[in-house]
Amino acid sequence: MTLPKDPFVLLSVINTQLRDHYPSLEELAAAYMVDVQTLTDQLAAINYHYDPEKNQFV
Repeated sequence: MTLPKDPFVLLSVINTQLRDHYPSLEELAAAYMVDVQTLTDQLAAINYHYDPEKNQFV
């Protein structure tokens, strides 16, 4: 699966995957072969930041 380019769609996909399949952002990034910093930068651009306690972007 290729991750969407639209940041709002990306947010939805990432949070769903984190909730349903991955215990950490690092594991999700490894599974999708993407850089953690790239994901966090893309979502920071729309004011969402990763909360490791919730394992979600909020």
